Amino acid sequence: LDRLPQLPEWIDPTLVKREQFSSFDYSMRAAHELTENGSSDLLSPLRRRLAYDELLANQLALSLVRQRVMKVRGRSMEANSVLAQKIRLSFGYQLTGAQDRTLNDISDDMADVRMLRLVQGDVGSGKTIVALLAMATAIASGAQAALMVPTEVLARQHFRTIQPLAQAADIRLEVMTGKDTQAEKRKKRQALSNGEIDIVIGSHALFHDDVDFADLGLVVIDEQHRFGVHQRLLLASKGHTPDVLVMTATPIPRTLVLTLYGDMDVSRLDEKPVGRKPIKTVSLPVSKLDELIARVHKAVARGDKIYWICPLVEDSEEVSATSAQTRFESLKSFFPDQWGLIHGRMSSHEKNDAMAAFKDGTTRLLVATTVIEV
Repeated sequence: LDRLPQLPEWIDPTLVKREQFSSFDYSMRAAHELTENGSSDLLSPLRRRLAYDELLANQLALSLVRQRVMKVRGRSMEANSVLAQKIRLSFGYQLTGAQDRTLNDISDDMADVRMLRLVQGDVGSGKTIVALLAMATAIASGAQAALMVPTEVLARQHFRTIQPLAQAADIRLEVMTGKDTQAEKRKKRQALSNGEIDIVIGSHALFHDDVDFADLGLVVIDEQHRFGVHQRLLLASKGHTPDVLVMTATPIPRTLVLTLYGDMDVSRLDEKPVGRKPIKTVSLPVSKLDELIARVHKAVARGDKIYWICPLVEDSEEVSATSAQTRFESLKSFFPDQWGLIHGRMSSHEKNDAMAAFKDGTTRLLVATTVIEV
């Protein structure tokens, strides 16, 4: 604080007067030294001034990033109808209007500017097929594509989903995660740098310095909020001005999208694919737990599968909520062989086993924390 200089005011004078803001250096000193009544109050003019400065700096930084990105002209990549047609035929479902609109936005970007686009859509709205068709455009132009996901479980899940569609279009697909052996890593890195892999799906393993691409043309990032802007830029730096497509299922209001992702264009998948059943939401008090378990019995007898989501991994003195561990133990007596458990403290191997057992029907009920969303 002793080194803090007196800086000229950068906030509009009208705003300073209206909000009763003190100068930056005074606000900083007072907030840290707690020399004034109310300076520890989060809503005091001192703290609000500093919060405003942070937000302003963030918006200016995003604006500068956007200006710099838009100045760098992207390579022109035209959508290849042959590759896309093969994928669509293999997919076998009619795309929604929202998916077609989003693909048009992506095609326009990739044909002209350097793309930096956020695709927002609920789980099940069809983001993955949109991403794959965008990656097909890059591949048809002679480039490679990378799909970056937050967890190894999700990387392998995407690989299984995309593989049959990629095979139908003769697209060479590979998955890279931290679980690969040293020999597997060397082989995959070599193939990637030689251009023998068209699409690579991976978690943080893709960030490593020793991962090189022959020609990275498109970076797709799934669940942006789990990666910082720095990581996004780091992966994008592995190619020569590659296009960047970011996907999220987090519902973000339009105004907040512009605040958080001011350097991006936004497309929304606001339609559900045909045939989706309506979602029924029911709230029950804990006193009706027996009634719920009876309904679960019926659902399992019908062959249904059930997620039972808990907010905590284990019981806590601070939070009065049932943990996944406790709920799992209490429910095992009702369905001895049908329950699985998954949470963030389990090893990747344990999580993979739990997901595989649930997927193949060995377990019909899965107690989980919110880690299940990814």
